[in-house]
Amino acid sequence: MLSLEEAQSRAQDLVTAARKAGADAADAIYACNASTTVAVRLGALEDVERSEGEEIGLRVFIGQRSASISASDMNPATLATLIDRSIAMAREAPEDPYAGLAPEDRLLRKRAPSLDLVDDEEEPEPAALRERALIAEEAARSIPGITNSEGGGAASGRSQVALATSHGFAGAYAATNHSTWASVLAGSGADMQRDHASHASRHLKDLDDAEAVGIRAGQRAVARLNPGKVDSGVMPVIFDPRIGSSLVGHLIGGMVGPAIARRSSFLLDSLGETLFDSKITIIDDPLLLRGLRSRPFDGEGLPVERRALIEDGVLTGWLMDSASARQLGLEPTGHASRGGAGAPGAGITNVHMEAGSLSVGELMADVKRGIYVTELIGMGVNGVTGDYSRGAAGFLIENGAVGPAVSEITIAGNLKDMFRTLVPANDLMFRYAMNVPTLRVDGMTVAGG
Repeated sequence: MLSLEEAQSRAQDLVTAARKAGADAADAIYACNASTTVAVRLGALEDVERSEGEEIGLRVFIGQRSASISASDMNPATLATLIDRSIAMAREAPEDPYAGLAPEDRLLRKRAPSLDLVDDEEEPEPAALRERALIAEEAARSIPGITNSEGGGAASGRSQVALATSHGFAGAYAATNHSTWASVLAGSGADMQRDHASHASRHLKDLDDAEAVGIRAGQRAVARLNPGKVDSGVMPVIFDPRIGSSLVGHLIGGMVGPAIARRSSFLLDSLGETLFDSKITIIDDPLLLRGLRSRPFDGEGLPVERRALIEDGVLTGWLMDSASARQLGLEPTGHASRGGAGAPGAGITNVHMEAGSLSVGELMADVKRGIYVTELIGMGVNGVTGDYSRGAAGFLIENGAVGPAVSEITIAGNLKDMFRTLVPANDLMFRYAMNVPTLRVDGMTVAGG
């Protein structure tokens, strides 16, 4: 793995060479990932995997024409070929009036913020990862009712990103990651139920205890045993925090600049509109210390900042890379995301919905009959109309209390209608890249199996 300085230099050198070869403008992104994963099953070592990979992507512009290409071979001869091919491709590409690098006057010029994304402790040895995986799986299997295991695992790794542009930006950053997981089965035969638990962090000392991860996995699987059916009807649906974030994900999918520019979003005419209750605020924070998606600059070299996507219930704006911003006659927002090949898109970083004022018990206290959803199945969401229909499993709520497990149900509605009735509980915890408290949505159509 290259050092950060070497990675940044490699990207800058590629851009310089592309300009010398005839490109009017260019940018290059280097990404490298190295990780060790250990998996166990039924108390025995199942797999030890070490993976290391690097990729460099080059995007060149010839007037309003552009092309991008990537390679995983850092040999100088390979990179020279990369430049020649990308320029040849660009000359044959159609003109795009919106293509181009980010506005030069918007580039990050200050020192990139330090976000504490790198664990200074030595990377755990495979033996330590194996021990963590064994503890997690053993704890899960110790829960009464657990009959089999899909395994436990632990991983550790490091990633590095460097970006350089021909109009003056160069930057690089690194991040470490640690994770633990377990997946087990309860019951037997056709009545078998599966569930899992996991946790990930940038620093090892922030990682959940492996035993706690395993216990959660086992308890979740056992709780799902003997699921019943549900009579169809219109009722409140309460989303567990680990799957409630998907609702925010659908919101974000409708906010990205490319979808708005293509006029393919259910939020197309909703800018400045009150979508949620006035007490709801949703934040995107790329500068969160040790955040799982934190970054000091976006995929085009623009500065990033904490921003309310929904403020007091109101949709504040779109999430834009430079190309979609030009198409819409607006300014980029520092949300460009970039892979090795292809033009930048738009995306979010660390997102959370701020907690409400009600406890989970208070949130469901007046629910005569409803569903507490812990699993969503399928992808039945129309991003153009907002129509929502997904398979689900969870628990029946009767007279304000969570009751028996239920499965083979479908929950349906429209995202805009769901947003208007959504109420968050006060149990927000920061565990994932996207975090929400327990969420209640009234008036959903539930179809039983």
